Amino acid sequence: MSRRVFLKSLTALLGGYSLPAIAYTKPDPAWKTLQISPVAGFQYYQGETLWPQLATGQFVTLVRETDNPYDDRAVRIDWQGHQLGYIPRMDNAAISQLIDRREKVSALIVGLKKSNNPWDRVEVEIKWRA
Repeated sequence: MSRRVFLKSLTALLGGYSLPAIAYTKPDPAWKTLQISPVAGFQYYQGETLWPQLATGQFVTLVRETDNPYDDRAVRIDWQGHQLGYIPRMDNAAISQLIDRREKVSALIVGLKKSNNPWDRVEVEIKWRA
């Protein structure tokens, strides 16, 4: 079967249905990648329960915890209202300062890996609008 015949058959089969358009958006050069970090404490919060629903490219929310008794620069990572863990203590200085200054900071899941080591399970990319 030729490609032309195949496409005509496919079009006839689909009839009035249209395929979803794939939107391509150019990356905004104003947003700079600040860092890529693992999610600390993933095993202690709701990460395991939410694991099947997580996907790369999904946005997560960064929440500054100024009253955290263990880390005065703590930045919590939430996904759709559920806590996944934290930005690691050794990586949270710049992010906590940006959030405290009310700068525009964004984060998304860029890596998911099945692993026995919880530090290898989820990676997030933190971006800052310069």
